Amino acid sequence: MRLTKHAHACVTFTDGDRTLLIDPGTFTPDAAELIAAADAVLITHEHFDHFDDAALAAELDRRPGLRVFGTAAVVDKLGERDGRVVAVTAGDRIEPAGFGVTVHGERHALIHDDIPRPDNVGYLVEGRVFHPGDSYVAPAAPVETLLLPTSGPWTRLGDAADFVRAVRPGRAIQIHELMLSELGQNSYRMLLGENGLAGLPLENLPWGESTEI
Repeated sequence: MRLTKHAHACVTFTDGDRTLLIDPGTFTPDAAELIAAADAVLITHEHFDHFDDAALAAELDRRPGLRVFGTAAVVDKLGERDGRVVAVTAGDRIEPAGFGVTVHGERHALIHDDIPRPDNVGYLVEGRVFHPGDSYVAPAAPVETLLLPTSGPWTRLGDAADFVRAVRPGRAIQIHELMLSELGQNSYRMLLGENGLAGLPLENLPWGESTEI
């Protein structure tokens, strides 16, 4: 299975001719093209940087075979579309595009008490790779590769370190890094990396590059 990192929190999984896309949002410049190339799409929560609802709606209109999974708020925005848009919650097991996926977590991380916390789910793909969305809640399952959010109004270095320690993955790849400069991303690598708080190398995968997982 191959993981390709795209802008912000968006990633693609490919295995043979099957393609699974997670969190194509408006911060991902090529979101529409990525959605057009995907067999199925997973959305962790309704925030625009993870969920380009206009691009998804257009592709659902164009392509009857596309399936989308997300929180109830995602389904509310897109409509059920004869069962092609499906609401998921923690504990669900789904097989989008033939990939085995388990659903974890409940809520978005706290930004401020005055800002509502939407539902947020994380996805564990093929029992190996965990995309947490906007949350540092560890799944109740072993994780080989953790996709680690590092920037945003809800993130904090200490919480990120504790998250990695709680998950105990064999590998960590930085996502949700768009609000960090190159210097900031490298600082996180140092502070959270092998000789830092997490004790595990933190990989920076450039946009459009892939890795085998």
